[in-house]
Amino acid sequence: MRLFFFIMVFMLGACSSPPSDSQESNTVVESSDPVAVDAAHNSRNALDWPGSYTGTLPCADCEGIRTTITLRDDGTFDRERLYLGKSNTPLSDSGQFTWNEAGGVVTLAAADGTPQMYQVGESQLFHLDRGGNRITGDLAARYVLRQSVRDPRIEDRRWLLVEVMGQPYTPSDQGREAFLLLDSEQGRASGNGSCNNFFGGYVIHAGQRIHFAGNMGATMMACPDMSTEQSFMEALRKVDNYTVSGDELSLNKARMAPLLRFRLATETE
Repeated sequence: MRLFFFIMVFMLGACSSPPSDSQESNTVVESSDPVAVDAAHNSRNALDWPGSYTGTLPCADCEGIRTTITLRDDGTFDRERLYLGKSNTPLSDSGQFTWNEAGGVVTLAAADGTPQMYQVGESQLFHLDRGGNRITGDLAARYVLRQSVRDPRIEDRRWLLVEVMGQPYTPSDQGREAFLLLDSEQGRASGNGSCNNFFGGYVIHAGQRIHFAGNMGATMMACPDMSTEQSFMEALRKVDNYTVSGDELSLNKARMAPLLRFRLATETE
């Protein structure tokens, strides 16, 4: 009987002993970082994140905030925000952004000193709250910006203007050649409107949709006839889609007639 007692004590002690280091633990450790960390494979070094992202964020006193953010591999950003139903003029800023130690979140340092964090995902940015957390609930899907697509048919090529607002265009002796160039690496449009050089952001979406920044910058040179340039820049602000046919590019507004027509420049032009 005494032998049986000692055997039972030994077995109970073995069952209640703590697991060894080799035993698997079911403990889940939550990280305070908004992105799970794998130093060798994080968003910064594993994703093709440079580019432009766009979406319409919720707004307390307007229809939504159409937001476009361009992140570049040199650590700079451009951002444009249009308060729909409240203003026709977008707000634009630019500056530097930084990565968190985990390599999964970027913080945009705006000119006014107000930071904004975004979690970088596969072809998307998640707008985070002030604490750096993902937004949940019914509106969660609206706090996502989608990365723009690229189209080598129209990007990184020099397009010469041939028609603006239905009117044929031929460069005058006093004017310059009007053209458009879309830089896929920088997400920037540039060119000449027949007098002044212009520059600004653009975003291409699926379905051959395109959006140009509403506040294109430009030089301020005066020319004898500014009507073509004024029509050119007005059309860029309106276009929302494009069509390509061979060496011809059309920029359009919905199902209306093309606002701008171009032909592909030859190697000598």
